[in-house]
This record gives sequence, structure tokens and C-alpha cells, in this order.
Amino acid sequence: MKNVLKTVTLLIVLLIGDCSFAQTQKTLIDFFKPIPIQKPLVADRIWGAPNVLPRDITNGLEDSTMKNWCYWDGSIIKDNKGNYHMYSSRWTQEMSHSDGWHIGTKAVHSMSKNVLGPYVDKGLVYPNWKEGLGHNIVALRTKEGKYAVISSEVTSGEVFISDSPDGPFELLGEIQVDANGYNPDLARYGTSNAGAVKAGTVGFMANVGILLRPDGNYLMIPRSTAPMLSENGILGPYKIMGDKIYKGMEGIPQEKMEDPTVWYSGGMYHMIVNNHGVDDSYHFTSPDGIHDWKSRGLAFKKNADIFKYTNGLGNKWGIVQRMTVYVENGHPSHFLFSVIDVPKGQDRGNDQHGSKIVIVPFDGKAFDKYMKKIIKAEKK
Repeated sequence: MKNVLKTVTLLIVLLIGDCSFAQTQKTLIDFFKPIPIQKPLVADRIWGAPNVLPRDITNGLEDSTMKNWCYWDGSIIKDNKGNYHMYSSRWTQEMSHSDGWHIGTKAVHSMSKNVLGPYVDKGLVYPNWKEGLGHNIVALRTKEGKYAVISSEVTSGEVFISDSPDGPFELLGEIQVDANGYNPDLARYGTSNAGAVKAGTVGFMANVGILLRPDGNYLMIPRSTAPMLSENGILGPYKIMGDKIYKGMEGIPQEKMEDPTVWYSGGMYHMIVNNHGVDDSYHFTSPDGIHDWKSRGLAFKKNADIFKYTNGLGNKWGIVQRMTVYVENGHPSHFLFSVIDVPKGQDRGNDQHGSKIVIVPFDGKAFDKYMKKIIKAEKK
């Protein structure tokens, strides 16, 4: 009888332990922090539906009066003087969102002394190339310490380079790809893509992100999420190293996935991919950025309460996409989101609706520590 009681007690302890572990399981979404209020929240004489009012118009990048610009995309580089430079896209508010992002979109540079903003629009990144045409704008520091800006979706997939964050930026060239035995459509829109055929963008890259790896090589992730590696500089050629990282993964949508963002922290590679239309984003990790990508659950939900200020008030954005990450001192410290106050079809020209870039702080140190524990437990 004593042995039976010991066995039952042990089982109860194990079950309680399992339940406790399940209850403490976290995903990336649990590490977002409240947004500090830099200036009093306002609702008067600014654009936006009631769900995004009041708000701090000094957070991120926006034209609060909606007299000039709608903003989209956005990634941040910190310069050697401690200033923060954002590279994004913009178009005139006279256009609807659907026209603006693919007809009027141009690459723009803005700057702030605070990572949260406000970012001041400094003008076009490369005004002498196709009048500044650009979208899916992202930026990084190269191996040589130069500043690189990348455009895709409405362009073929180009890299612009400068010695200074303020420019001038010159066209370095078009990104080159080595299919390496894989379907070349993983890198560029193919003729089987009806949307690309209709838009005349067959052969264009989309949602391109490039990461300078610790080993000095470049990892490129396009819309497909297929990892591509260049050992010959930022222009490539990039060898396609695999298929879509989420292909066949249980619980992960296999269609309408876009806007991947990739970074390295805590000794591993991370990627977030958005399921557009729903605006649920998923988090994945890999030990080397190429192989063994694993799903780590939800990174973000549009209706999640992460656009909340330190006073408890918050905004509910109608569209939340183009998540990108800012890494400082080896840890992700902030995430950028392209947001619209209403559904995309309701953001028309010359109205009081529009888009901006919101920046949300993130507890990257705690996140990396937690992920290391997860990886360590999996290796046992």
C-alpha cells in the first residue's frame, strides 16, 4: 500500500509540474512592453478613426495632419553619433492606400534622437534614381560599415549604398540569385503568380530583408521565406538554400504569408512572418538561419493589446503589417509596425484616414534568456 501511495503521489507531482510548465509557456507576444508617452495623447486636429484616438503623435513616423504623406515599411539604423535613422516608404495622401503603395511609393529617410521618435522626414533616399521609386524599404549596416537601403516589390530588388546615413545614396546594383537547384520563383515573382502578371512585376523580388550574419556572410529572406546565402557580398549571388521555412508545419497557414523579418540574437536566428488578411504573425527559430526552422507560436495578433501606453490607454489599429525589428546591444529592443486606422479599402485619398509607423518597446534581454532555456530543454 505504501508503494502504491508513493507512486500516486509521484504522478500527482509530475502532473502538477506539467501543468505549471504549460501555464508558464510564453511566446514572443508576451515580451512587448507598454509604450512610453513622450507628449500628451491627442485627439483633436489629427487624422484617424476613434479606435486610434487619442494617441501620441510623436511615436514613430507620421504626418499627424494628413496634409502630405502616408508612411509604410520602416527599419532603423543607429549611427556612430547615437542618432536613429529610419528608412521607409511614403506616398501622397491624395492617393488611396491601394494606389499609393504601388504607384506613388517612394523611399524616404527620417531621423530622430530617440529610438521611439518623433522621426523627422528628411526627404527621398535616392532622388536621382527613378524619382525615388521604392517600396518594401529596409536598411542595414554592411560588413564594411556602410549604409545600405534595399527596395523591392515595385522594383526588381536593388541595393543603394552610402558612406553616411544622410546620403547621398547611389545604386550599387541589383541583387543576384543562384537558384541552386530550387525553384527560382522562391526568389522572384514568376509567371505562375497571377498578381505579378497583372501588375507587370514578374521577375521582381518582394519583401526582401537582408541580415549581416556574425560570420560576415549575408542572409537574405524574401517574401517566400526561403533562406538564401551570399558569401560574396551584399549583392550576392545568393544561393537558395531551402524551401519556405514553414512548409508543411502543423498549425501554420500555408497561404497568404508575407512580410518576413529576420534577426540574430541570443545565439540563434529568428524570423517573424505575417498572415495577411488576418494579421496574425508567427515566430520561428533556427540554429544557423538555414536549417531546422521551428515554429515558436504567435509573435503578434492584430487584436492583441500591445499598442498600449504606460497610462493604460491604447490604440486599436485596423491594419497591422510590415513588422520589423530593431536590435541594439545584441538584443531586440523595439518592433516597428506599419498601421492603418481602418481597413485598407477605406483608406482613400484626401480623407482623414491614413497610415503611419508605430514603434513598440520589447524586453529583448528577457526574451533571449527565455528562448535559450527553451532550446536547452529541447536538447536534453
